Amino acid sequence: MTHDYCVIGAGIVGLATALALLDREPEARLLLLDKEPGPGRHQTGHNSGVIHSGIYYAPGSLKAELCRAGCDETKRFARETGVPFIECGKLIVATNALELERLRALEARSAENDIPVEWLDAEALRKAEPNIEGLAALRVASTGIIDYRRVCGAMVARLEERGAEVRFDSPVSAIRETADEVTVRTGTQTHTARRLVVCGGLQADRLAQMAGLSPDLRIVPFRGEYFQLDSRHDQVVSHLIYPVPDPDLPFLGIHLTRMMDGSVTVGPNAVLGMSREGYSGRFSIRLADLASAITFPGLWRLMRKHWRATLTEARNSAFRRFYLEECRKYCPSLTLADLKPYPAGIRAQAVLKDGTLVHDFMFSETARMTHVLNAPSPAATAAIPIGRAIAERILG
Repeated sequence: MTHDYCVIGAGIVGLATALALLDREPEARLLLLDKEPGPGRHQTGHNSGVIHSGIYYAPGSLKAELCRAGCDETKRFARETGVPFIECGKLIVATNALELERLRALEARSAENDIPVEWLDAEALRKAEPNIEGLAALRVASTGIIDYRRVCGAMVARLEERGAEVRFDSPVSAIRETADEVTVRTGTQTHTARRLVVCGGLQADRLAQMAGLSPDLRIVPFRGEYFQLDSRHDQVVSHLIYPVPDPDLPFLGIHLTRMMDGSVTVGPNAVLGMSREGYSGRFSIRLADLASAITFPGLWRLMRKHWRATLTEARNSAFRRFYLEECRKYCPSLTLADLKPYPAGIRAQAVLKDGTLVHDFMFSETARMTHVLNAPSPAATAAIPIGRAIAERILG
């Protein structure tokens, strides 16, 4: 049977795109493929679990609009499907004069993005969070937490209710496009579809190359290392606690995050990953992934441009006491003994040959294929409107 659509990738963006296609064409025959035994096993299932507000992004930008819409739509989808979430709010805490200046800029940006915030001076901050120290903070009440793997599970259930065929444990080994269809090979099976959509995340560039395309970028894995606080700190904060981000870097810095199970995590940092899917330990290495990164000239140009941040992140990864210092800037009660092991996350960062980090959508397209090479962070929060935007791009 030839399907109308085949979607590769059961991360949250692929699932949201599949749902959006069926929203537009309810009678379409849709096949979704993923190499893992279940949905959301990579970036989606290894992040902080935060429902972001969109405060960080340039006013009027697509990212700001998608994140703000995604914040509302993620909560709506969760209510409809019974996925629990907590709207605990977030404090962005300034601990020095430069951060205070940047925090004021964020306050102005929040107004332009139509995101309600509250300015807390040092005294108000102490009252809101007695264990947190800083000169001031912005409270973003709309920020929440959720288990995105459960969201993905609910999306799979909704797809199957609508008649989609979902196949896990189906790694793609070949993709071939003809004038009339696209053929996808998984193991001993061959699938055909009129249109193919690839939301490959950490493997996006390789899947595009498998399909005969030559994307002018490389997916470079950045490993985000987390710790879980000792259980005696489960009540250390009632909000999420974030530092003020450096606007020149794509990462938000080490933060304290309440989790849905009641625990609190610290992280992530951002260091070069030696395996695109190596979550188990700092020294998880896959030689093909490491070679792919270090032979790419764009990586070295990127590291030269951000050499200070590169060295700082490497130091913080190698020595827990430096990692701890990043946390103690705003939560001084923490000690090394409080940092317990926790699985890492890996971000698929698209990098161009000139060392430019890709911050926006990037696609590679043919008559019958759409490859999503980069979906801007925070893609988990914004997945539902991102999926709709991708479907509209495909269907016109």
